[in-house]
Amino acid sequence: MAHYVEGIKQLSFSEVKELYDQSVKKPILIDVRELEEYTEAHIPGIPLIPMSEIANRAGDFAKDEEYVFVCRSGRRSHEVAKFFQENGVDKVANYEGGMLEWDGPVETGEEHIVKKISELY
Repeated sequence: MAHYVEGIKQLSFSEVKELYDQSVKKPILIDVRELEEYTEAHIPGIPLIPMSEIANRAGDFAKDEEYVFVCRSGRRSHEVAKFFQENGVDKVANYEGGMLEWDGPVETGEEHIVKKISELY
C-alpha cells in the first residue's frame, strides 16, 4: 500500500505493476537512470529521461499530468519526484523498490530515449 516519505507518494512493486498493466498509460512512468543502466535492463515501453537531464528539461513537463519515477533502487527517483513537487508538479510518485525490486518483464537496448518531452503525451 502506498505511503509517503517527505511528502512523496511511495509505490510498491505490485502498485507499479498494476499501473504498468493498465491499457491507459496514466500516470506516465519515467525511468530516470543513466543510459548505460537503461540499456542493460528496463521496464518495456517505459521512456528514459536521465536524472542528469531532468533539471534542464523540467519546464517542458505538463504540470497537470501524473508521473511515477523509476530508478535502480528508488533513491534517485525519489529525488526527482521531490524536485518536480518543488517546481509545481504535484501529482508525482516514486517506485521505492526500483529496478532492484522489479519482478515483471524487462527489455534491453535503447527502446525509448526521450528527445522531446512532448513524446510523453
